[in-house]
Amino acid sequence: MTTRLSPETLAALAEADLDVDYVTALAVAAIEEDLAGGVDVTSVATVPDDLIGTAAFTARGAGVVAGIPVAMTVLDVVGAVEHLTRSTDGSNVSAGDTVLEVRGPVRALLTAERSALNLLCHLSGVATLTRRWADAVVGTEAHIRDTRKTTPGLRLLEKYAVRCGGGVNHRMALSDAALVKDNHVVAAGGVAAAFDAVRKQFPDVEVEVECDTVAQVRDVVAAGADLVLLDNMSLDDMRAAVDVCRAAGVMTEASGGLRLDNARAVAETGVDFLAVGALTHSAPVLDLGVDLRLGA
Repeated sequence: MTTRLSPETLAALAEADLDVDYVTALAVAAIEEDLAGGVDVTSVATVPDDLIGTAAFTARGAGVVAGIPVAMTVLDVVGAVEHLTRSTDGSNVSAGDTVLEVRGPVRALLTAERSALNLLCHLSGVATLTRRWADAVVGTEAHIRDTRKTTPGLRLLEKYAVRCGGGVNHRMALSDAALVKDNHVVAAGGVAAAFDAVRKQFPDVEVEVECDTVAQVRDVVAAGADLVLLDNMSLDDMRAAVDVCRAAGVMTEASGGLRLDNARAVAETGVDFLAVGALTHSAPVLDLGVDLRLGA
């Protein structure tokens, strides 16, 4: 196993603005988990160590591809491969399209196959679902935004996949901005009190406050909130809340009860963002497979 990446992989990671050390560590962990301290017994037993082949990562269905530089990193970690062709993350693919083609020792290709596919299929699934949501609100001023409902250890990549699908990112970590939710309100003794407590202790961070009534919205807007999260509101209440916020120059984000079939109606209330946790916690994978050809 190596952590030396090819120039092609380094260029792909730079193009995607992905941290090389983070992705490499993830790739190494994925392979180490799969090998569990041993070797790929099936490939070692059945594949001559000098056999060369070409592996084509191919879409089995239509979607948006994301994670190609990550799959390339996994392949580099297992063994020296030659990267022949690759698609661009964020591009649409159809069944039968090759998104990545590499050549190298067949043992290495087969050992890396599952880990590379696991990441590529998952990230492409996130991008594909995000694109469906983004398409649902085209023509409105709303943007589809992710949440912190991410897989531990994969947040940076999942949020990257959201961007590939046309979505935008919310905060990357708890330290980036404040989001005052219902449990914080209970602990602080009220919405306005919770907002004031955050603003007093962390005056320089953006403060978003979750509200479920228009009256709460008026209170937090008057207190100086930067962004208001409209939680499980009816469309009528959402429109009223948006009017209150716009008059004060405060942005709004809809959350709760959001589905693809009502996304447009919610976006047309005038909210700036739709917060969709499903982008990362419930995205079905995009089906991709590997087709192997033998010979140099």
